[in-house]
Amino acid sequence: MDILRFITAGSVDDGKSTLIGRLLYDSKSILVDQLEQLEKQTRNKATGDIDLALLTDGLRAEREQGITIDVAYRYFTTHKRKFIIADAPGHVQYTRNMVTGASNADLIIILIDARQGVVEQTRRHSIIAALLHLRHVVVAINKMDLVNYANDVYNNIVIEYAQVAESLGLKDITYIPISALDGDNIVEPSANLDWYDGPTLLDVLETIEVQQGVNLTDARFPVQYVIRPQSEILHDYRGYAGKITSGIYRKGDAVTILPSGLTSTILAVETGGSEVEEVFAPQSAVLRLEDDIDISRGDLIVKTADVHQVSADLELLLCWMDTKPLVAGNKYYLQHNSRLVKAVVREIEYRLDVNTLEKQMAPEKVLLNDIVKVKLKTASPVAYDTYAQLPGNGGAILIDETSNATVGACMFQ
Repeated sequence: MDILRFITAGSVDDGKSTLIGRLLYDSKSILVDQLEQLEKQTRNKATGDIDLALLTDGLRAEREQGITIDVAYRYFTTHKRKFIIADAPGHVQYTRNMVTGASNADLIIILIDARQGVVEQTRRHSIIAALLHLRHVVVAINKMDLVNYANDVYNNIVIEYAQVAESLGLKDITYIPISALDGDNIVEPSANLDWYDGPTLLDVLETIEVQQGVNLTDARFPVQYVIRPQSEILHDYRGYAGKITSGIYRKGDAVTILPSGLTSTILAVETGGSEVEEVFAPQSAVLRLEDDIDISRGDLIVKTADVHQVSADLELLLCWMDTKPLVAGNKYYLQHNSRLVKAVVREIEYRLDVNTLEKQMAPEKVLLNDIVKVKLKTASPVAYDTYAQLPGNGGAILIDETSNATVGACMFQ
């Protein structure tokens, strides 16, 4: 049985947590003790109805404010598929949490309040979905019960969002009118929406094709640790440990170490403490080489025949996550897999206007949640791929030198 990883996103109060609660409730994926606890907590509510949003709003601050702050993960299974759900916050200041949740998703559900239509956060989340190359987009037009299930309201939102999707290059899009509160078109078709003849939300989730995202062609192995026991039995042992982000490694493969460019041949491959014939992504493994060469944490071992890029001059798309503005000349750490290097912002090429999707050239500074293209200069070369080609080796984060806090999510171009 395969696994579908998906994330819900949208503006605040669009009903994301209620949607997931309804999906779990109507698909009978809530355990008896969870349901009893939910009913007990809901008795404190004025309406007396079960508050399904409490299934995902786990933090006390979230429950008190009625909003989602952190990314909440839930797991459930039907007879057709397993699911991992990420419920992302809708508030603008928590967009960075949404980026984190979306980075490992196969599909995104973008909720739109039928009364509000396409808003700024809708566009921002759609831009992030496009930048992260999410394969499938479901646009769930929620709260149809509050607009009397009007077909024309639904059609107008579909037309408006289709323009956004076309400008961003989003391809596989499914539109569904729903009411998460009342359960319309979540698991079962709704008589209130008899003009809609498409699938329910669960139908889409169960049947959409899931492409496993592991690339077994382009071999990339970031070194996390150099193993040197230096014991009597293993006096000459030297192994390079890490997690394979893509590709396959076998004994006898010719490899190149980046960024140094040194070459060698694989003497042995190990996983789980035993020598094996081959190791492949996403396994954690140990590579041993025939030559005693200088390799350390942060280096990248690739197949010599593979095409690779090494440079200290980098172009990246960046989602800025800090309240302090980003300006040209600022210095940060760039964390790329296990490699940490100093970097300076040479140029801010443009900023994406989330409302018009136009490029605002050469902005003076970058503010919280802005999406920009920047040019960086690193203290030493970085071995990378474009995010579109290999996400596992095409993403990085910027870290503040003083606080060590993550301030930006990067995608190599």
